[in-house]
Amino acid sequence: MNLNQITVPSLDLSKSITFYKILGLELIVEALPHYARFICPIGSGTFSVHLVEELPKGDGIYVYFECENLDTYVAKLQEQGIVFDETPSDRTWLWREARLKDPDGNQLILYFAGENRLNPPWRIKN
Repeated sequence: MNLNQITVPSLDLSKSITFYKILGLELIVEALPHYARFICPIGSGTFSVHLVEELPKGDGIYVYFECENLDTYVAKLQEQGIVFDETPSDRTWLWREARLKDPDGNQLILYFAGENRLNPPWRIKN
């Protein structure tokens, strides 16, 4: 099994498309006003947004995008007007993360984990 795609809700796909293109995703499907899909610049993972009448309540979905040069990438996005809730910092789980929200309040985490993404010291041994 392989994870193909994550889809998040949006009240305004035009705003979402602009935002995610600034983040560096490539728009591959634009079926306005209901749906848009992007491909990640590295690998074959896709990410989409779909129109909803109301956003979900509570914490919602957390979407992680891995970035090899996290600090440089975040600085570049900030220069383009992207606002971060948390700038890059080292976490106790051995990842470096920056947090922000998309125009609809979906939680995004840009991170770099390197080897620790799949092989943290506490990984279960088979």
